[in-house]
Amino acid sequence: MTGTDARVDGIDVRTFTVPTDGPEADGTLAWDSTTMVLVQARSGDTTGLGWTYGAPATAQVVTGMLAGTVTGLPALDVPAANEAMARAVRNAGRPGLVAGALSAVDIALWDLKARLLGLPLVRLLGTARSEVPVYGSGGFTTWTDRRLADSLTDWAEQEIPRFKIKIGEGRGSEEQRDLRRTEHARTVIGDDAELYVDANGAYTRKQAVRIGRTLAGLGVSWFEEPVSSDDLSGLALVRDAVTADVAAGEYGYDLPYFARMAPVVDCLQADATRCGGITVWLRAAALAEAHGLRLSGHCAPHVHAHAAAAIPNLRHLEWFHDHVRIEDLLFHGTLDPHGGSIRPGSSGAPGLGLSLDPQEAERFRTA
Repeated sequence: MTGTDARVDGIDVRTFTVPTDGPEADGTLAWDSTTMVLVQARSGDTTGLGWTYGAPATAQVVTGMLAGTVTGLPALDVPAANEAMARAVRNAGRPGLVAGALSAVDIALWDLKARLLGLPLVRLLGTARSEVPVYGSGGFTTWTDRRLADSLTDWAEQEIPRFKIKIGEGRGSEEQRDLRRTEHARTVIGDDAELYVDANGAYTRKQAVRIGRTLAGLGVSWFEEPVSSDDLSGLALVRDAVTADVAAGEYGYDLPYFARMAPVVDCLQADATRCGGITVWLRAAALAEAHGLRLSGHCAPHVHAHAAAAIPNLRHLEWFHDHVRIEDLLFHGTLDPHGGSIRPGSSGAPGLGLSLDPQEAERFRTA
């Protein structure tokens, strides 16, 4: 078949678990490894790549519920495949690892389509910008001051002018250490750089307001998940009480979630590896724009890069320590954030512009 009448011949899935390079934690969770569930969508001799980060059981959803649903469908009709998958998982419940599985397949299908047409994905989607601004993200609560400083300095040496650290340690029980670490981060990066914090929903409402007002004195301009993202009225309360932009949305598993979230935040976040793939991520961007908001891409930077360059209301993309490390390990063709931006599609390589490194992948393969 030619590229325009190609069909999806099959879906393959593998999992890779990569240990962290040290103990990691945020305000509400600790971990020592990260699992990537990698999907490969095949059409003839062409293969597209997609992935999500989550529980290994995600792979069982791909093989058991989604692979048969999309196999045989026209490879160019990705929105139709996304809708078919959404219907197939109705009784299984969409949120959580089911949404992650659906998202990984959707991303692989977009990569496949672009490769069949011989285009970088951003050219297929249509370019709104040539560069995608990124912010360095990590700053885990388990890191010492020295480790935090080293990480911030590394981003600064790459001329990334935006930095985010984790706060809310111990579910909000270590307020003074949170503030000391934020002050330390400001000292390291200087007065002109943008400084962000992420509490991962660790604080109570009034606690978040108190913390937020103190953070204003340190020039913090982004306060992510100051309270649980399930507490919409709490997010609105904090947003109206602090000067930093309040952001949330990374746990959105479908479009209605973003419709509920948009009225209570200053910037909407969305994660294509959770929300339904690139198909739904682009719709979330349009929804945000309709509410007068910009969209920020959450984690998995090489999934988001091309789609981020295709929307007019992008704020930035998270250059997350764990995921950058994993994607650099497992893929050839990863992007360079030097100067504070990445340039998806600049190499001319089709699709996402990535290829799997089989030797490195085999080292971390678990299924």
